[in-house]
Amino acid sequence: MKLRIRESVTEHIHTVGGKQIAVGYLQILLGCLIGAAAYPAFLISNNIAPGGLTGVATILNYLFGLPVGTVSLALNIPLFIIGYRSMGKIFAFRSLIATVLFSLLIDLLPIRPVSRDPLLGTLFGGVVLGAGLGLILRGGATTGGTDMIARMVHKKLSFISVGMFLFAIDCLVVLGAAAFIGVEQALYAFISIYVCSKVIDAVMMGFSGNKACFIMTEKWEKITQRLMDEVGRGVTHLEAKGAYRGKPQPVVLCVVARQEVMSVKRIVQEEDEKAFMFISEAHEALGEGFNSLGGD
Repeated sequence: MKLRIRESVTEHIHTVGGKQIAVGYLQILLGCLIGAAAYPAFLISNNIAPGGLTGVATILNYLFGLPVGTVSLALNIPLFIIGYRSMGKIFAFRSLIATVLFSLLIDLLPIRPVSRDPLLGTLFGGVVLGAGLGLILRGGATTGGTDMIARMVHKKLSFISVGMFLFAIDCLVVLGAAAFIGVEQALYAFISIYVCSKVIDAVMMGFSGNKACFIMTEKWEKITQRLMDEVGRGVTHLEAKGAYRGKPQPVVLCVVARQEVMSVKRIVQEEDEKAFMFISEAHEALGEGFNSLGGD
């Protein structure tokens, strides 16, 4: 296994730019620090077991006083060894680092409980944990051996998705919390899992608030030119055909910042009041005029 890890690291360095590697590992480090802090600060003191093997470790901490991080690591490593072949070498290597670091930091961080109010612990624990796990995922890693087992199960039984498997594990952990800690703590755990998942999505998809504007109009040429000249954004024409008339007519697509939406609406209204337009969220825009495509 050591030889394979060395080979994967060497391949990683030659394949990916040094800057991207550094950014990825920095995100993993920050994610481990932030995510691990959620346990001593909010979750352990309130006996909240937010799914996964760290949730199992939290239950064992409540029953026997065992350290959450050490128990989590002891549970994760065997699963990691069993399931690492189901993942790419680079992802497996990064995940091994993240798993060990995250687990150890839960016990080693000198953080006292911030709140012993179960609701505050649930909400803020979910937010902090989600922020940390989101950064770890952005860095190209995961912190749980259960992820790898889920991938192996999915390969063997394709009708069981990875998400379904992980959700089932979280449910079992929460049921265990209900049985050994209390029903209220289990309900708080469900809330924490939900909050954590939403924060992970936000970190993964970005907070930019960019908007994607889709415009259907017969004045597409004029509108396109004005968007490029006045808003200063690139425009894409999507091939489309109206179902009513059966006439080919391009759809104008323009991704803009939130504060530029009103300018787009004004231009469309001035050029064609009969135009049809809808605006959707563009959670993360990468490329010219937005964040760099080469890194996070």
